[in-house]
Amino acid sequence: MIHARGFRTRRFWNWFPMGLTYALLYMGRYNLTVSKNALGTLMTKVDFGWIFGIGAAVYAVSFLINGPLVDRIGGKRGILIAAFGAGGANLAMGFYLWRVMGMEDPSGAPLRLVFSLLYALNMYFQSYGAVSIVKVNAHWFHVKERGTFSGIFGIMISSGIFLAFDVSQRILESPLVSGQGHAGGDATWWVFFSPAVLLFLLFAVETFLLRDQPSRAGFADFDTGDESSGEDLNIRIPTRRLLRRILTHPVILTVAGIEFCTGVLRNGVMHWFPILANEKVAAGLVGKGWDFMLHNWGLLLMIAGIIGGNLAGILSDKVFQSRRAPAAGFLYASMTLFIVAMAFSLSGGWMLGALVFCVSVCVIGTHGLLSGTATMDFGGRRGAATAVGIIDGFVYLGTAVQSFSLGWITSRNWTAWPWFLLPFAVIGLVLLIRIWKAMPGGIKKVEKKVTGIR
Repeated sequence: MIHARGFRTRRFWNWFPMGLTYALLYMGRYNLTVSKNALGTLMTKVDFGWIFGIGAAVYAVSFLINGPLVDRIGGKRGILIAAFGAGGANLAMGFYLWRVMGMEDPSGAPLRLVFSLLYALNMYFQSYGAVSIVKVNAHWFHVKERGTFSGIFGIMISSGIFLAFDVSQRILESPLVSGQGHAGGDATWWVFFSPAVLLFLLFAVETFLLRDQPSRAGFADFDTGDESSGEDLNIRIPTRRLLRRILTHPVILTVAGIEFCTGVLRNGVMHWFPILANEKVAAGLVGKGWDFMLHNWGLLLMIAGIIGGNLAGILSDKVFQSRRAPAAGFLYASMTLFIVAMAFSLSGGWMLGALVFCVSVCVIGTHGLLSGTATMDFGGRRGAATAVGIIDGFVYLGTAVQSFSLGWITSRNWTAWPWFLLPFAVIGLVLLIRIWKAMPGGIKKVEKKVTGIR
C-alpha cells in the first residue's frame, strides 16, 4: 500500500521511539540472566529458575487483564504504564541488591524470595509493552505491509536483547562499576539501575511523540485489511464479547499453542546457553569458543534476530502472499533439525554456539511474525491488544515451564537440555501445518471481489 511521504515520516516518529522503549523493556527484563552470572553462588541456577519462572507466569496471567484493558485505554497509555512501571521495578531490584551486597553475610538474605516478588512486579508492568505496540501499529500499517515491517521492528527488539546481555555485561565490567561496590566489590546493582534511568527518559519522549492512530496525528485513518475490516471502530463492544471473539477464533487459538512452544524454545536457548558457557569458562575451557560466545552473546542474538525477523517477514509477504504460517513453518522445521544436532554437540563451544545461533534465528523470526504480526491480522484493530495478550500469555506460560524445568534439569546434567526442547519444536511444526492457508477476513473479502467468488 502506497502512503504519502508526510504520513510515512510521521509514522516513523511514531514507531521508532516506541521500538526503542520496547528494546529497553527487554534490557530491563533479561538483565536478570547477566546478574545471575555476576552474582555466582549468591543466585544459584535453581534460584534463577524460580525467579524467572514466577516472573514469566505473572507476565502470562497479566495479559488476561492487560490485553482487554489496552484495547480500551489505547496503546499510548499502555506503553507509558510499561515504561514507568518497569523502570520503577528495576530501580527497586537495584536498591535491594545494593543493600544485600552491603551486608556482612549476603548469603543470609532472602534473595530468592525478594527478587521473585520484585521481578514479578517488573514482569507485570512489562506485560503492557507488547500489547500496546501491536495495538498502536494495527492502526498505522496495512496487512500487506506488516510482514516486512515485522522484520524492521524485529531489529529494534533484537537490539534490546543486545542491550540486555552485552551492554549490561559491559556496564558491569566498566571502571565505574567494577570494583566500585561495597568493600571493593563490583557495583552489580547498576545492571538494574541503567535500564531504569533509560526507561524513565523514553517515558518522557513517548508522552509527547506517540499517537494511537493516524487521525490523532493529523492524518486520515484507513482500512488496514485485517479482521476488523469494514467495522465501525467508533462503536465500542463489551469486553466479554471481544474476549469471546478472540477465544473462539480457531486460528488465534492455534497460534497460541504454537507460541507456547516458542516460549519454551526461545528462552530455553536464550538464557541457558550463556549459563552453560559461563560454567565452561569457569572450568578453564576458554580456548574452545565458550569465552567468545559468552562475551558476545547479546550481539549474536541481535544478529540472529535481524536475520530471522527479516527472513520471516520477507518470506511471508513476498513469497506466501502475507500468509504467516508457511514462513513460520519453514523456520520451525529448520529449528527442529538444529536442536537434534545440539544434542550431539554439547562439548564444543564453537559448534554448539553456531547451532544455538541458528535456533535463535528461527525462533526469534517465528515469534516476531506470529506474536507481532498474526495477532494484528486476526485480532484486527479492535481486538489487537487482546489477541496479542492471549498469544503472548501462552509464550510466557511456555517460558515459565522451561524456566522451572531447566533450572532443575541443568543443575543435574546438561545432556537432557536439547532433548527437553525437541518435542516442543515438533509440536509447533504440526500446529503450523494445521493453519497453513489461514488469511485474515479483510484480505479474503478483497480476494473474493477480485476473483468474483461469492
